[in-house]
Amino acid sequence: MNSGSIEANIVDIEGTRTYYGRLKWRDGIISALTERGPEEPGRPYLLPGFIDAHVHIESSLLVPSEFARLAVRHGTVAAISDPHEIANVLGLDGVRFMLDDAARTPFHILFGAPSCVPATPFESAGASLDAAAIGTLLDHPQIGYLSEVMNFPGVLRGDPEMLARIDEAQRRGLPVDGHAPGVLGLDARRYAAAGISTDHECTNLREAQDKLAAGMHVLIREGSAARNFEALHPLLDAYPHRLMFCSDDKHPDDLAAGHIDRLVARAVALGHDRYKVLQVACINPIRHYKLPLGQLRLGDRFDAVVVADLTEFHPLQTWIDGQKVAEAGESLLPRLDVRHQNRFAARPIERHMLNIRADGPVRVIEVIDGELLTRAGEGTPLRIAGHLQPDPRQDLLLMLVLNRYQGAAPSLAFIRGFGLKRGAIASSVAHDSHNIVAVGADLDDLLSAVNTLVASQGGIALVAGEECAHLPLPVAGLMSDADGDQVARQYASLDRAARALGSPLRAPFMTLSFMALLVIPELKLSDRGLFDARQFGFVPLAVGG
Repeated sequence: MNSGSIEANIVDIEGTRTYYGRLKWRDGIISALTERGPEEPGRPYLLPGFIDAHVHIESSLLVPSEFARLAVRHGTVAAISDPHEIANVLGLDGVRFMLDDAARTPFHILFGAPSCVPATPFESAGASLDAAAIGTLLDHPQIGYLSEVMNFPGVLRGDPEMLARIDEAQRRGLPVDGHAPGVLGLDARRYAAAGISTDHECTNLREAQDKLAAGMHVLIREGSAARNFEALHPLLDAYPHRLMFCSDDKHPDDLAAGHIDRLVARAVALGHDRYKVLQVACINPIRHYKLPLGQLRLGDRFDAVVVADLTEFHPLQTWIDGQKVAEAGESLLPRLDVRHQNRFAARPIERHMLNIRADGPVRVIEVIDGELLTRAGEGTPLRIAGHLQPDPRQDLLLMLVLNRYQGAAPSLAFIRGFGLKRGAIASSVAHDSHNIVAVGADLDDLLSAVNTLVASQGGIALVAGEECAHLPLPVAGLMSDADGDQVARQYASLDRAARALGSPLRAPFMTLSFMALLVIPELKLSDRGLFDARQFGFVPLAVGG
């Protein structure tokens, strides 16, 4: 029988008080809450579990059941997950895979119906979901909202198909998630007025305040590549009921190290009111997404985390529906077998496919560490025998995107900011269409890294001369079937190897995965060419071309 009791300092977030008491539950439901006296410092603290309010589980390189095993160690009891990564590869079959795998774990995952598959018409994806397909998904009991509406230009110009997708959610009374980087003022109000209720792309206070003024909830994001906590945490005390924490995209080594618990500790260390911080971390996602989770109230499900103190917030135990799922940093959830599913038809590339001819300076994608945004720059690459070459001395590297869904020649451009002095890195995790993306200081190494992934039908690779490191991702070319800690170690090793080749980036492979994401300004590369998100169209490689 799923019943028991626990004594601890009980944190009443809405009542903004903490008392020492005893909680009892029967069949996973809280049956008694008894106050025994004032808070007793030195005793453990019981509070509602942490919630990641927006994450693409696929970006952890783990299937949902394995993501859950790592997340519960950090006191996380639920996640709001957009499965648009696998949907871009496998369509409805991919979303069903995520739903089926998640159903095998007590960890609560509320999935969204992907609103933009593909993200734009300017890239090759493995599937397309129209308004009718989205409506079918929204009727599934494990799906509770419309995932981030990335085509914000379509919303602002009143695109009928985009508005029809939003209407599918609104007619069912379900929330609609947003994605509108850099959208301010009147445009922010128009975007919100279309029915969109959240945004996780804010990178500064002005943008966040404009979206709050438009009636939206702002998600403070701290992922592996995009890190906006430092810029946005000043909002916590003024808007405690309008904010949530999220990771968006978190690679396995970062997930192994910490999750929402670390944001809570950082916020409290900065002097923010702990009850307001916990409102953001534990309560607001329940209210906004109507999650069937408990909030430490009589009659609620017993979903909670026990922490040692209200300073560091290190989890001692995690409970979901009255079941202890983690203790002392160890997951108590079992490892589960993983079913493989993939779509991969890319053919190996040849050396001559890397030849580029262009006159004069070229457009250059300029990376910003810790951001998904890029800048549009210019540069003059080396020229050998009439062909443009990467030049590590200028940090001017060659970038490649290869269609994974059919045989095709690669799309090429130049990029600055990866800092590789030699070698190349490549990945089949390339938001959102997940074609192969690669960056290299050496053409032979670039060729080898890409063809390593073609041969394995997906993964992450690093090549530098005779050195070749590879993490296979057999599930849709996005996720591993291995133990989460093992994947975390392999991924961390690859990241260290990339930095040893000269990259100054905090997360080289995560950053690489966003260099083909066309809906994030300014300049990106798709399998069809160089794309300027400000103009929302292709531009030639040559400046003035």
